[in-house]
Amino acid sequence: MASMAPTAGGQYHWVSEFAPKSVEKPLSYIVGWLALLGWVTGCPSAAQLTSTLVQGLILLKNENANVAALWQTTLFIMIFLIVAVAFNLFLAGKLPLAEGIFLIVHIFGYFAFLIVLWTMSDHAPASQVFGNFTDGGGWGNTGLSCLVGITTPLWCFLGPDAGAHMSEELKDAGRVLPSAMVWATFFNGLLGLTMIITMCFCIGDIDGVLNSSTGIPIIQLLYNSTGSFSATVVMTTVLIVLSMVGTITVIAATSRQMWAFARDKGLPFSSFIEYVRPGWDIPINAILATLLISLLITCLNFGSDVALNAIISLSNAALIFSYMASIGCIRLKRFRNEPLLPRRWSLGRFGAPINDAALAFLTVGFVMSFFPITPMPAPVDMNWAVVIFVFVVLVAAVNYGVSARWRYVAPVALVKEL
Repeated sequence: MASMAPTAGGQYHWVSEFAPKSVEKPLSYIVGWLALLGWVTGCPSAAQLTSTLVQGLILLKNENANVAALWQTTLFIMIFLIVAVAFNLFLAGKLPLAEGIFLIVHIFGYFAFLIVLWTMSDHAPASQVFGNFTDGGGWGNTGLSCLVGITTPLWCFLGPDAGAHMSEELKDAGRVLPSAMVWATFFNGLLGLTMIITMCFCIGDIDGVLNSSTGIPIIQLLYNSTGSFSATVVMTTVLIVLSMVGTITVIAATSRQMWAFARDKGLPFSSFIEYVRPGWDIPINAILATLLISLLITCLNFGSDVALNAIISLSNAALIFSYMASIGCIRLKRFRNEPLLPRRWSLGRFGAPINDAALAFLTVGFVMSFFPITPMPAPVDMNWAVVIFVFVVLVAAVNYGVSARWRYVAPVALVKEL
């Protein structure tokens, strides 16, 4: 799809292209809202990860430091969001160079972590690593516990459409973009699997690492392995830098998604959001709108982290649904033997089975995105994402029926007019 239609709109554009004519406009509108919801809620989520790493490092130095209050965490998140937006505003032209540099940092950092953990940690026997299974969530079934736990690592693999939202700023996007998406996922998955196995061998006392004063298991693991505060600081700084670069990238992708949807009149104040100032060549208004919404979401953390965590957990469900909708539409065309758009990159004969496997896996991930961490949770620990998800879908559907059906311009209509 990224090769057939490399546009900043991504999923909602693809749904508009491939969905049956009877539903393509309303479905693409709802998918546009959910894809944007997934990305916007992902902005404070990415900044929250950076914030927790910084706080964990401070607590490693002084476990009595007063840096973990809700208002302090909120301010940390806001600071990192503002820094990420500033980079997107004033250094946008340097983003490809920065990502290339930090790709090198990522690769060398990976091997540095691997070497340190294998050479300086005590190792568990292979029989324990591959033969022992723990129901850490208390679900009474290790399989179900595994499925519930999959939502966290799944979050790391979401967002391959980030490149699609930047596609209108790429050269030869129809060929380069899908290739980059596939190989990035493949190699990161391979490296991630190797690192997970390494950590399972080297983690030692699991309860001690999970319940450490830092609150961040990877920081405690590094400190246990090296026995050096300085070494732990250096290695954690690599993680902080990479997490910050991830936040910058999420802001960039979100703003392009918002700009594209506003260009098709899918949002309130679309004329303002879609405006690009002459000479800037970046959607400044969309970037600022992304910052404003992200800061408003983050402000919920001043009162309670329950609401913030519920909204952030929407990132998984909303993006997964947008993937399911776009893949489902193209799978339906394949099933009906309808012609697809010309493309310069193709899955060939493996396209249909890969579509089927992706839909099956995404369905499981979508359902698990609404599960709480533990069974029978108290209201404060409940995963309220399903309530917010349904609310957003209903609001989008009602808004479409009341006004957006005349205002919203489905991308396929513009393509056909050309």
